[in-house]
Amino acid sequence: MRDIDVSALLDGARFNAFHGRVLFWCALIIIFDGYDLVIYGVVLPALMQAWNLSALEAGLLGSCALVGMMLGALFFGPLSDRIGRRRTIMTCVILFSGFTVINGFARSPEEFAACRFIAGLGIGGVMPNVVALMNEYAPKKIRSTLVAIMFSGYSVGGMLSAGLGMALMPTWGWQSVFFVAVVPLLVLPLLVRQLPESINFLLRRGDQARARGLLQRALPDHDLMPEDRLVAAQGQGSKVAISQLFHDGRTLNTLMLWLAFFCCLLMVYALGSWLPKLMTAAGYGLNSSLAFLLVLNFGAIFGAIGGGWLGDRIGLGRVLLGFFATGALSLALLALKSPLPVLYGLIGIAGACTIGTQILANACTVQFYPAHIRSTGLGWAMGVGRIGAIIGPLLGGALHAAQLPLQASFLAFAAPGVVGALAILVFLRHRPGQGAPHVGRSIPSTAS
Repeated sequence: MRDIDVSALLDGARFNAFHGRVLFWCALIIIFDGYDLVIYGVVLPALMQAWNLSALEAGLLGSCALVGMMLGALFFGPLSDRIGRRRTIMTCVILFSGFTVINGFARSPEEFAACRFIAGLGIGGVMPNVVALMNEYAPKKIRSTLVAIMFSGYSVGGMLSAGLGMALMPTWGWQSVFFVAVVPLLVLPLLVRQLPESINFLLRRGDQARARGLLQRALPDHDLMPEDRLVAAQGQGSKVAISQLFHDGRTLNTLMLWLAFFCCLLMVYALGSWLPKLMTAAGYGLNSSLAFLLVLNFGAIFGAIGGGWLGDRIGLGRVLLGFFATGALSLALLALKSPLPVLYGLIGIAGACTIGTQILANACTVQFYPAHIRSTGLGWAMGVGRIGAIIGPLLGGALHAAQLPLQASFLAFAAPGVVGALAILVFLRHRPGQGAPHVGRSIPSTAS
């Protein structure tokens, strides 16, 4: 009888139709996720007018979903390591789609805030799980690229949100863009049938039959003998403790990842929540201001895919360092008065190096931690990072309420990029013990 290392086989697989289906469904979930999240920045100018909200009230309202996301990431990330990624993902989709639709019926800021908080639980919970699932099945040679392509669905969702806002809101009001969120609930039956469970999770449960079936689909050319026994990644345990994130010399790296997530998410959500409103206050019309949000998310797609491609060649850590620095620079340059084409270009670069950086940071994190704590590691990094996400809209609201020049807002949004770059630099220079990989030229899969 042979013991077959499943993770080593998956690492060496060739991309095939099975990988394509996993990529499609995970990307589709992230598209819906991004749509439901970016929607607040789209409707913010209309909400402030309809409910006569002050800038600080609007910032607080925008943070409700982000508080939910923080708690969702902290709760659903570790939970999936115990009950399975597939079941957790379905639960999160129902939460964020269902309550986003209900959001369209909100009659007061209080009702709106409650719905955004509950939707945020699902939005925050689904992200670490689809990233971990895609990372598990992706061939090692193109892992960073596939995870980045999948997570660029966030920006596609953001573009859909801005585009549909431009098309629907003038005629049907701000509520209409929330009703579009019913689509994920309609495709949920297909998602239940098509999305695979984590093989490592099945092996921890002792479900050899289902694990063998999934392995045959991922590697159709590999011949398994009836007596072969599949084994999970080395170090795989039945219980997952948060303290494991700090074992084997991972303490400093874990803290630096948390700091980088904090800084990046602060920039992402400050821009996503306030960019249309800032541009409206600067004299641009509503549709022109939403176009800036469209460009921000369009740039993120190029940043994520291009950064993932580079990460497979020079290491995601190095790419993250460059992206943080470039993102800070582009936001600082937005403080200067520029012609409109230059302004669009800088916002596109800012999208590539803020939203795109966050996408790459997700991929970096799941590749840094061992397989059995990937969702826990990413869930906690995103959960701690959500503190920055919560502060982002509040910071934007405070700057707007202070009636500071537009340039001051962009300089304030750029500062976390410098701190994030320093955090990644420390992360790259620190070599953890043998139990955790060093992020060098190429981040190895710790599942092998």
